[in-house]
Amino acid sequence: MTPTGIVTAVDVGAAAQLACLLEVSAPKPGNVSPAHGFADAGYADFLASAAAIGAPLAVAGTRPLGETVRLAIEETARWTRSNTNLGIVLLLAPLARAAQVHLRSLRQPPSPPGGTEVDLREAVRRVLDETTVADARDVYAAIRRASPGGLGRVDEQDVAHDPDVTLLDAMRLAAGRDGVAREYATAFEVTFEVGAPALERARRDGLPWSDAIVETFLTLLAETPDTHVARRSGAARAMDISRCARAVLDAGGVRSAAGWEAIDTLDRGLRAPGNAANPGTTADLTAAAIFVVLLGGGWSSGVGR
Repeated sequence: MTPTGIVTAVDVGAAAQLACLLEVSAPKPGNVSPAHGFADAGYADFLASAAAIGAPLAVAGTRPLGETVRLAIEETARWTRSNTNLGIVLLLAPLARAAQVHLRSLRQPPSPPGGTEVDLREAVRRVLDETTVADARDVYAAIRRASPGGLGRVDEQDVAHDPDVTLLDAMRLAAGRDGVAREYATAFEVTFEVGAPALERARRDGLPWSDAIVETFLTLLAETPDTHVARRSGAARAMDISRCARAVLDAGGVRSAAGWEAIDTLDRGLRAPGNAANPGTTADLTAAAIFVVLLGGGWSSGVGR
């Protein structure tokens, strides 16, 4: 699991912070990095946000899921006025709770002969199945506090009002238009079946963390059009960007000089005024993949740091 081999609150909180720091430090096209910022948020804002969520996620096993999300967003708001991490918090909070509650409890005491031990994804599924209306209300409050751009209005369970369904049911209603909600509805299908395997493969191939993260981001973006882009610039633009990401990978991506030229070209094309072409949801999914790999012992592998 974590560097100590044991799921502890301290390890989970540290892994969450490290996942955020690694994600924002990699030069992912169209996103904030050490070399590029947005008009309303720079690299330092994301560093502060990473630090802010450590404590709430470290004790995710002691609180309801929705309360953890709300507290993490409130802590973030103490350090930055921008929405730097709503999607990341929504993704990392169930993972953190799953690691602390279900994985730990199923190891102590050891499983009886013939018993089974759930993996992290099954643990996440249990966390999501246990969500309540109160969880949904806390998450809606967190969303309103973060005030992300491009949300619009919907007829059923709109975030402007308190929900009357469980958090999982609310996410299922939004899954068709939001990539983070789709992860809730599918027990983190993209994270576990695309993102984490891509990152693990890149690390096994000897890529350093930064390059491996950029490759993971491009793999995710090529696989699924970014819903943040779709909300702000339309579905056609989102699909076009996914095709561009696939072309970048076909050119070699981070593994060739031609690939890096293609990455730079894509990056320039995504930095439109107002960040309307920012693949922010894909960046959030990348952070979730990093967190999963770290929880699985990925940091202690020592490959090409």
